Amino acid sequence: MDGKRLEYKGEEALKELERLTEKADEVQEGILKEILNTNKSTEYLNKYMCGSTDFSDFKRLVPVITYDNILPYIQRIGNGEDSSLITSHRITEMICSSGTSAGEPKLMPSIAEDLDRRTFLYNLIMPIVNQYIQGLDEGKAMYLYFVKAEMSTPCGLPARPVLTSYYKSKHFKCRARDPFNDYTSPDQTILCTDGFQSMYCQLLAGLVHRHQVLRLGAVFASAFLRAITFLEAHYLDLCHDIRTGTLTNKINDPSCRLSMLDILTSSNPQLADEIESICRKKPWKGVICKLWPKAKYIEAVVTGSMAQYVPALEYYSAGKLPLLSTMYASSECYFGVNLKPLSRPDNVSYTLLPNMAYFEFIPLPCFGDNGFKLIGDDGDDEEDEEAWRQKLVDLAHVRVGSYYELVVTTFAGLYRYRIGDVVQVTGIYRRAPQFRFICRRNVVLSIDSDKTNEEDLHKGVSTAKKLLEPHNALLLEYTSYADTSTVPGHYVLFWEIEHLAPNGVVTPVEEIRIMQQCCVTLEENLDYIYRRCRSFDRSVGPLEIRVVEPGTFNVLMDHFISQGGSINQYKTPRCIRSSSALKVLNERIKACYFSPRDPTWVP
Repeated sequence: MDGKRLEYKGEEALKELERLTEKADEVQEGILKEILNTNKSTEYLNKYMCGSTDFSDFKRLVPVITYDNILPYIQRIGNGEDSSLITSHRITEMICSSGTSAGEPKLMPSIAEDLDRRTFLYNLIMPIVNQYIQGLDEGKAMYLYFVKAEMSTPCGLPARPVLTSYYKSKHFKCRARDPFNDYTSPDQTILCTDGFQSMYCQLLAGLVHRHQVLRLGAVFASAFLRAITFLEAHYLDLCHDIRTGTLTNKINDPSCRLSMLDILTSSNPQLADEIESICRKKPWKGVICKLWPKAKYIEAVVTGSMAQYVPALEYYSAGKLPLLSTMYASSECYFGVNLKPLSRPDNVSYTLLPNMAYFEFIPLPCFGDNGFKLIGDDGDDEEDEEAWRQKLVDLAHVRVGSYYELVVTTFAGLYRYRIGDVVQVTGIYRRAPQFRFICRRNVVLSIDSDKTNEEDLHKGVSTAKKLLEPHNALLLEYTSYADTSTVPGHYVLFWEIEHLAPNGVVTPVEEIRIMQQCCVTLEENLDYIYRRCRSFDRSVGPLEIRVVEPGTFNVLMDHFISQGGSINQYKTPRCIRSSSALKVLNERIKACYFSPRDPTWVP
């Protein structure tokens, strides 16, 4: 699709949305036809289709894949081979995905036109929201956006997160200014890779313009709450800068300093006193509305793993500001928008945009104690492959109320790629499905962009528990949960330990050292993204092990059985989400231990 045709704004954007959804199945056919015609000569497609562009050949011959299947091609391109291995377009960068269990971030191929598609979706947000909330062009938006440090492949291709890619592109930096994208944060502060300086400057700019701010937000709810915690720790310094019209020497990034000095044009003691008076009062319930009294909503992703932050956001806003989750996207592909942005977080549905990629869906017929039984979970790869090809349905044939795993085919060279997201179809808009995000396949723990699956968690625990053996101690059972009661949140593991002999008893000092080392070892065995969030981004706090009393996991089993579980089928859940089950565990804690240092992380 011509990139210029994706530059829609305002009413024009809404009309294009109606056109696309009214002919969703036709648009999808056109997308697949274009992908096959354009990429038929690539090594990957030619291997399966021998130059054919027939839809039935595509669905009959091209396999459904996961990252491991496409990784050899991505590595070859990253090492300098031509993009034509998988796409006729020139691959301009690799997008770093957060969803990994392989010790390094997944790298997704990206082409220049992908930025056009992402921009098209971004341009839909304000026209949609403006239908429900008026007057948003009469003030500013305090959106806290951040970039991350880049890597590169061996041949020099940039490798960066999808949002960093967008913020560094001309689509963002050279965007046409209009009243709906009047941000308090100067672009230079968003593009600063130093997390402290970027956060400080963006909050300072937001406070200087506090009476003009009509909307607040960040990409993820976790990032917005980190900003609130940062504000609590640094509001005196921020107020000093506003009071004196100067900028702290802690901000030494030249671009940040110059952009902020344009905002701090004079001293403003009255504004500083107002802010300091609000921030000094504890507790901070409703502090967001007090600091930004004209704000009409908070925009951030509050679905999926981010739903755990809804209570904290409602506390800081005293429940007065609606929480808008406006779009659904991943590193591999952008999916859809929320046409009813004022929906409560637990009732959000996204409308699939049929021009983003070619979509297919794996039906998920079963739901049990441990989640969905997906095709491909029984270990018979050859039989599973045939089952995938037979059972996949396209966009026009999904059923309302049914659950699916998303599969995408993109222009950039992903063919029938399993995203790993489980969704439920909630309705049909025109002829496009609407769905709510249910979960990531097999992810048990997530605080920010980290996604730890059961396999990685078990691997870490298995390694760490060996530290107990020289002391005649045995790990009997464990489970976990993501504790977001503080910011940043952190992983908590509940361990039940048995001492096998009297000489297994250690002194209290030795016990602390051993258990802290267990925490360190466990973190070192978690994946690249987790270790980055801990060591560099500081978006995840130190891992905690809570040692529980003997017999606790028997009590936990009794609890689940009393709730209707089957004793014959019971397995200890590796992640606890039930508040009543957490109460069972927390009431039986003997001791708590935290990781004393950051895990190793090398960019």
